Amino acid sequence: MAEKQLKLRSQMRQIVSIAIVIALSAVMFSASAKLNAGREKRHPEDFAGLVRLEAARQNDLQDRVTALQATVDSFTDKEEDAQPVVPESIATASGVSTGTMPVRGAGVRVELSDAPQDPELLKEFHPDQFVVHQDDLQSVISALWEGGAETMTLQGQRVTPLSAFRCVGNVLLLHGQVYSPPYVVEAIGDQDRLTAALDNSRAIEIYKQYVSAIGLGWKLEQKSEIDMPAAKNIGALKYATVPDDVDIWAY
Repeated sequence: MAEKQLKLRSQMRQIVSIAIVIALSAVMFSASAKLNAGREKRHPEDFAGLVRLEAARQNDLQDRVTALQATVDSFTDKEEDAQPVVPESIATASGVSTGTMPVRGAGVRVELSDAPQDPELLKEFHPDQFVVHQDDLQSVISALWEGGAETMTLQGQRVTPLSAFRCVGNVLLLHGQVYSPPYVVEAIGDQDRLTAALDNSRAIEIYKQYVSAIGLGWKLEQKSEIDMPAAKNIGALKYATVPDDVDIWAY
């Protein structure tokens, strides 16, 4: 009798175990199905579905960009309407001085070049003195501005308030480009005043002494017509303010 009860208990235990396993399996299959269903909605596994989903997202973003651009344009139009009209004379003068406008006119042309490496002269002078330096170019440019130059070019590139050049050895670095001598400076303005400013410069007077002594290059010409292109790659000023006591429209 006891043996029969033991077998019956063993069978019941097996049946309960199987039932539990079946129940757990059903729960796991159900959860997996729900999870996979959610994933299919978010990330289609077929390529065509993925393309459709991304295309819909792109269209939505494009609509948002269009709406934002329309808002920006409306504000821009209002701002332009609120700005005072700049007189043509001031706009022209500004374009000439900042280099944004091409110009043509009478002026002067100055050319500087290195001296030939004469072995006999090298015994008396340092090799560095046979080369046109940054100070030499700066002296010419400064003298021309002082002489009333309206606008200027260096190596054919427009000189603007934001221009910076540097000489390394006997090469010139200007606006990201490298130049070798001869160096050419052209300026538009009153020819007599420009020439007088060059003649009155103490730095250029010293340079001309080396022109006579070792053959540094110096050539000055008055030209009836000089064409100057507009400046390229002009850097933008990020911050600028007008003093409170200055009326920019009074000039």
